[in-house]
Amino acid sequence: MGYGRYLEEFTVGQIIKHWPGRTITETDNTWFALLTNNQHPLHSDAHYAAQTQHGQRVVLGPLVFSIGIGLTVADVSGRAIANLEIEKIVHHAPTFNGDTLYSESTVLDVHESRQGDRGVVSVAHARGR
Repeated sequence: MGYGRYLEEFTVGQIIKHWPGRTITETDNTWFALLTNNQHPLHSDAHYAAQTQHGQRVVLGPLVFSIGIGLTVADVSGRAIANLEIEKIVHHAPTFNGDTLYSESTVLDVHESRQGDRGVVSVAHARGR
């Protein structure tokens, strides 16, 4: 199989387990905080973070989201023209430096677009550690 899937290769209810996972490093977290100008000490100050309910620095949520979606590209959107919409993002638990993320996608809907020369695939992504 090439990079990504064609419309005909998706079926409603199909579960795609993306591999490999991705371990988030302290460098990833620090650079992402710098790139996005996020200065919250929970992400960068070990002393501050040690005094919080988490007891350690927490990885920025948008980084977790970005890596989770990135893990799906080879299987889901590698042949896509565009990603059209993100409906909802939920963080169920904190992610810490050194955690390894995995993604799983469930195909919710597959149909031809109004143009008729392409299709639309709707998926729900989940991440796990």
